[in-house]
Amino acid sequence: MNHVYIHIPFCKSICSYCDFCKMFYDKNIANTYLDNLKKEIEEYYEDEEINTLYIGGGTPSSLDFDLLDKLFNIIKIFKLADNYEFTFECNPDDINEFLVKKLASNGINRISIGVESFNKEKLKFMERCADFDDIRTKMNLLRYYGINNINLDLMYGIPGETLEVLKKDVKLFLKLNPNHISTYSLIIEDHTKIKIANIQNISEDLEVKMYEYICKKLASKGFNHYEVSNFATKNYESKHNLAYWNNEEYFGFGLGASGYINGFRYDNTRNIKEYTEGKYHASEALLSKREVMEYEVMLGLRKMEGINLQEFFDKYDVNMQEVFPIKPLVRNKDLIYKNGYIYINPEKIYVMNEILNKMI
Repeated sequence: MNHVYIHIPFCKSICSYCDFCKMFYDKNIANTYLDNLKKEIEEYYEDEEINTLYIGGGTPSSLDFDLLDKLFNIIKIFKLADNYEFTFECNPDDINEFLVKKLASNGINRISIGVESFNKEKLKFMERCADFDDIRTKMNLLRYYGINNINLDLMYGIPGETLEVLKKDVKLFLKLNPNHISTYSLIIEDHTKIKIANIQNISEDLEVKMYEYICKKLASKGFNHYEVSNFATKNYESKHNLAYWNNEEYFGFGLGASGYINGFRYDNTRNIKEYTEGKYHASEALLSKREVMEYEVMLGLRKMEGINLQEFFDKYDVNMQEVFPIKPLVRNKDLIYKNGYIYINPEKIYVMNEILNKMI
């Protein structure tokens, strides 16, 4: 297990579309939560060397500075590799010189900022705020203190959004010169504000045009489209997220986190009371070899380069083409076989779920 995800479920405000495990920030609850996070980590971590550490949420940057100190003292238990990647998610409003200095001094070398958009109507719908000049100033601050690996989140497919609105957003994102851009089309999830309000998705045709525009525009600016929704400048692909897509094992600590350890996939409870009582895992499942291979396919085909057939054989001692219906999917051009790799036809990437359903 060379990778660790830590979930901080607290937010100062709740976005209209969010279905992640989260709650409004309360310092007393957060303090108790960190006590139990420490206990969970000490129970399961066994001194493995860690290549990537990711603190997500929720909003990790919502913690008061004394609780951030407490969090960083907790994670000092991890033995980090020499070339580790340490990501911390931030809300734009929380970024200031005091926070940046604290993050840099605690070894964080990658920041993910939930910008989502600079369009006022989109931001109003999402119940978020972001200002271009403010974000530019804060990114310069991060770089001044040596945090040069910066991801920006971009959301599209918002009701009422046009292709022209998206183009302006993409232009502004590129002006900020991020190392990485993660893109998300709006998904209307159960129990979110927009689901309760019966908001409807934009047309599929428009959503596809938006996705195709993002892919083409970012490619023209030198970004490597290395995973369905992720784009990076040279050598700035997310090592942590690649671990997921490569079906590597990882720890997930905290409320609602998921993990994959010694062949077991587990989901932590989303109930804060259960968590503080030490009832961390809500479910555990030991995967069969077939199930592990299915995860390998579902996750690996998210990468634009796809899956290396020789590496699959070396890992499972099975020819992938004997387990999954690759040949007919290559014949109908859902999949492409090239240079020893199987990958989804780029022209059909937007219907990849249908292709995966045919595979499994």
